[in-house]
This record gives sequence, C-alpha cells and structure tokens, in this order.
Amino acid sequence: MKPITTIYWLRTALGITAGAICAALSKFMVSANVDGTSVLLYSISLALLIYLITFRLLKMKFQNKVETPSKITMTGIGMYFFAWIAFYVLCYTIIIAATGGIPEPSGIPEPTAEIS
Repeated sequence: MKPITTIYWLRTALGITAGAICAALSKFMVSANVDGTSVLLYSISLALLIYLITFRLLKMKFQNKVETPSKITMTGIGMYFFAWIAFYVLCYTIIIAATGGIPEPSGIPEPTAEIS
C-alpha cells in the first residue's frame, strides 16, 4: 500500500476512535453537570489534540516516504473530522440510550405556573 493511502486510512481509524473516546468523556461530563456548550468545546479540543499528536507521529514515520511534508498534513484531514463527528454522535446516542438518558440538572428550581 502507498504511504498516502496508509495515512488516509489511519486518519479514518483515528477519527472513529477519537469520536468514541469523546462520546464516552462527554457522558461523564454531562453526568457531572457540566454545561452542554463546554462539553462540545472540550470534545472538539480533544479531537484536535488527538489529530495534532498523531500528525507528529505520522510525520516522523512517513517523512522520507512522501513527496512533500504538506501531504502528510492534508491527507485524510476531512475524513478524520467527518469520521469523528459521525462516530461522536453515534456513540453518544448509544451511550445515552444505554444509560437511561440525560440526567436532570440539580439545583434548578421547577417552573411554577401562575394563573391570574
């Protein structure tokens, strides 16, 4: 297999893995009453961190086997993030369904209906 093809499929597999990891961590964060926007931002940050770490590793491994270093950077980047978002949503939905739903936030008073 060509190095570019290998990098592409590694990025796809890493996107799937990152999506599953982010979904599991999101469930724990939601259970700890972390705001939904913060959970999403933490997940995006983790996906970017995983991409950057694996970019360095792939660059060290394939540096001499690819024509230009930018090929390593750009190959599979779209598929990585597409696989990440797809598997993030899929795994998070499965986790939520398996654990009984999203917990009710504590400390928020119930709304009262006033009839005038």
